[in-house]
Amino acid sequence: MNSTPSQADIVYLDLLKQIMENGITTGDRTGTGTKNISGHMMRFNLEEGFPLLTTKKVPFGLIVSELLWFIQGDTHLKTLLQANNHIWDEWPYKAYLKKNGLPIPPTNSDEWKTGMKEFTDRILADEAFAAENDNLGPVYGYQWRSWPDGKGGAIDQLTNVINAIKKSPDSRRHVISAWNPAQIDEMAVAGLPPCHCLFQFFVLDGKLDCLLYQRSCDTFLGVPFNIASYSLLTMMVAQACGLKPGQFIWTGGSVHIYSNHYEQVQEQLTREPRPAPRVILDPSITNIYDFRAEHITLENYDPHPPIKAPIAV
Repeated sequence: MNSTPSQADIVYLDLLKQIMENGITTGDRTGTGTKNISGHMMRFNLEEGFPLLTTKKVPFGLIVSELLWFIQGDTHLKTLLQANNHIWDEWPYKAYLKKNGLPIPPTNSDEWKTGMKEFTDRILADEAFAAENDNLGPVYGYQWRSWPDGKGGAIDQLTNVINAIKKSPDSRRHVISAWNPAQIDEMAVAGLPPCHCLFQFFVLDGKLDCLLYQRSCDTFLGVPFNIASYSLLTMMVAQACGLKPGQFIWTGGSVHIYSNHYEQVQEQLTREPRPAPRVILDPSITNIYDFRAEHITLENYDPHPPIKAPIAV
């Protein structure tokens, strides 16, 4: 049994410590306030274990269902709700309230939580209501699979990159962008302009590396999801291309901790990293679009308990 502490936790905890000790206090769009540093890079060797944090429990099932949603090019909240995934609920709920001139309760208040549950329950139960309110706009999956080409058609970036990796592995053009300047305002109506906005694949010695640039980084709540999600995507693309997974390299732009996460961060910093888990992909799946949740297995995950924190909307 592996007893080596997870390197993912070690480099991540070091980042938390750097922000808490050296971050500059700034304002932000949500009005919450942050400590912020500019620019940071972390590397994760996927051959040494899967970088799912062990110093707090991270819900892997939500990461899987969201990633599959991206890969399929889906932008409908209802799909996530049917998978019991609620990580996108806040933004379309807030957009619904704005659109209908309804008062917006304080985020994370009882009134907010009750109203949001009624909103998501109605999306699941009422097809007409869902048709009007559950489309998040041209967010990640749309840009990955249906980037408008300016000529009335669409570009399937993910399919094109997978085909290019197979045909020209040494190319330096294996790039997928979610940052479409023409549609940023449209993405922000019921979703968010992409935070993890550009990634590039590299083939070195029969292994697939992926480098992500993330413009805005909620380091306590969001970044652990992003690390795991893109590491899993790298493994899936590698398998679809007949390669082994190599490294996932995370690069952050505005790297911040929200002021209402400070206590939670201090608690996480007291915890000792445990051994990294493993992720096993069903080897029979060779087309990335055929992956389903049952084809992805997490093994040997023994994390510390979760640490709850409010999300800034």
